Amino acid sequence: MNLIFLWGLMSWLILIGAGLLEIFWALGMKYSDGFTRPLPSLITALLIAVSVYMLGQAVRTLPVGLAYGVWTGIGTVGTVIMGIVLFGES
Repeated sequence: MNLIFLWGLMSWLILIGAGLLEIFWALGMKYSDGFTRPLPSLITALLIAVSVYMLGQAVRTLPVGLAYGVWTGIGTVGTVIMGIVLFGES
């Protein structure tokens, strides 16, 4: 395998990780109760920072439009599924 392939693969893995973190920080906003609960708010803020940082790393090699679309897509679908499972949302 060549280095360009491995670097591209790593960018995709970082992007998928960033999308998964987006699910958790979106759920964290629910648990933070409008950022009025200190610990859930702090955890949510940390997850947001790490997720956005990882997105930034991924767009170093991936096209920004594609990366942003995948990031928000993972976050949206995952948050909807977790909202149904955890909170009984429709």
